[in-house]
Amino acid sequence: MAYECFDVAIADHVATITLKRPDAFNTMTRGFWNELPEIVRDIDHNAKARVIVIQSTGKHFCAGMDLAVFTGGPEANPSAAARAEGDRWIAAESLRHQVRLLQDSFSCIDEARIPVLAAIQGGCIGGAVDMTSACDIRYCTADAFFCVQEINLAMTADVGTFPRLCKLIPEGWVRELAYTGRRLPAHKAQAIGLVNDVYPDQETMLQAVHETAREIASKNPLAITGSKVMINYARDHSVRDGLDYIAVWQTGMFAPPHMAESFAAKQEKRDAVYPDLLPLRKSM
Repeated sequence: MAYECFDVAIADHVATITLKRPDAFNTMTRGFWNELPEIVRDIDHNAKARVIVIQSTGKHFCAGMDLAVFTGGPEANPSAAARAEGDRWIAAESLRHQVRLLQDSFSCIDEARIPVLAAIQGGCIGGAVDMTSACDIRYCTADAFFCVQEINLAMTADVGTFPRLCKLIPEGWVRELAYTGRRLPAHKAQAIGLVNDVYPDQETMLQAVHETAREIASKNPLAITGSKVMINYARDHSVRDGLDYIAVWQTGMFAPPHMAESFAAKQEKRDAVYPDLLPLRKSM
């Protein structure tokens, strides 16, 4: 299927989602917000891959929200239409749901059963910080930088930056970025834990990121999705709750046959062969 904002390829159990509007700095148009969750959920729900890599083209990874998203007629922006008619309360209720739809476009990354890796070059600005914060692991080039651009536009970031970024880096750094709108350079992003590694150029980064993706894809998919579920649960709950949940998970999904295959593959010096996750049922 052809998309306005993305190219999608799948090989070696790795799905690559590539932002493909470099001349526009890969800004997030209406098409972007509709296509990304459709692509991620299609890959995840239909078990088309074991890992997703989100990468980009051109000088900048993504310059954030396209201003056209905020403009348009009443059908495109019903809350603006309500404001024009003088009912700010009705408009506010509508806008809340519009923001939730935007948030869901990135929450699908966090909620996917499979890991999502981000490979970032150049600017990662505004909404792109929201998007990459939802990914499991981030990598970047030496020229990359991160910017909570919303404060420079006289607004508060609202699509996921703060709930997720506060779990990724020290709160003081979140506050400095949020209050000042300064750029966070690659070396500092690595130092504070926002990215796992920094590479000299995009080609080197993509080679390394895809190598990592293939390594992850070679592992048992059930164990990988269990790890992601547990990491996310531990992030959002107490230690006691996390321990209890992993115990419950293991009672149902501990898989001795998968472990036996792992042992046999090591002994026979071959790659282990594991079953893929099953596609999710769309309806009952």
